Amino acid sequence: MTALSPLSPLSPLASPGRSPESPARGAGPVRRLAGALHRRPRVRLAALLTAPLLWLVLAYLGSLAALFLSAFWSTDSFTSEVVRIWTSRNFEELLSSPVYRTVVLRTVAIALGVTALCALLAFPLAFYTARVAHPRRRPLLVVALLMPLWAGYLVKVYAWRLILSEGGPLDWALRPFGLSGPGYGLTATVLVLTYLWLPYMVLPIHTALVQLPENLLHASADLGARTWRTFVSVVLPMVRPAVAAGSVFTFSLSLGDYITVQIVGGKTQLIGNLVSSNVTLNLPLAAALGTVPVAVIVVYLLAVRRSGALRSL
Repeated sequence: MTALSPLSPLSPLASPGRSPESPARGAGPVRRLAGALHRRPRVRLAALLTAPLLWLVLAYLGSLAALFLSAFWSTDSFTSEVVRIWTSRNFEELLSSPVYRTVVLRTVAIALGVTALCALLAFPLAFYTARVAHPRRRPLLVVALLMPLWAGYLVKVYAWRLILSEGGPLDWALRPFGLSGPGYGLTATVLVLTYLWLPYMVLPIHTALVQLPENLLHASADLGARTWRTFVSVVLPMVRPAVAAGSVFTFSLSLGDYITVQIVGGKTQLIGNLVSSNVTLNLPLAAALGTVPVAVIVVYLLAVRRSGALRSL
């Protein structure tokens, strides 16, 4: 005689009218909800993404909408209170005032200069860590390059303030050559911003160089290409998206920075400084100034979209 399985329909332990795969009658609401979500993957995905997407819409896009809306308000000249009357006077002032145009152009130029310097410095560093250094040392070198990110922002900027000060370490090092440090000003601002955002350019370039197929380099050498030709025709096209991806970080971070220029910039003014100084005095004008970096970054993102950089972020 064949033994009955405990789950067999003929077994006394099996409940009539219910398959072994059906949930127990005494299952709680949490277990029933879990079973329902398991059978509906789209509902499960929607439940997981609803909270972060809602937070993104309310906290980020909502704040941008409030910023853009308040830029069309005005301020009472006597009480400095915000008057919620629709007007385009703030944007007209930005376009007509030569001071604001100069500050905007200076800010964009500094952001582009910092991005170019970061790319020039990051590429040889990343190439050494990814292709030249011993494989055992590569993780340590990458950690060493990223170590500046572990220190506080203000700590690094004030350290550079001491380095660039008159009679500071940089002056002491250049004095035997008859030179002196740049002091505080535009050059110091570009130098410090380059130091701050360099790791954001090194990391994507290092990753792209690590993923560069070795057989492409060998094929270029077998075809008679010299080192510079291999770099221009093989390496640079493969790494260009990573450079563009890193430039998104360096450009946007430099464009919105205002603390560095206050500490080491001397009398140099950027968009962030004007926004910070007008927040308490003329909030609608500060909001109009705040829309300028947003518009510039959007244009920059559209410009680098063709290179595939957004897929490398």
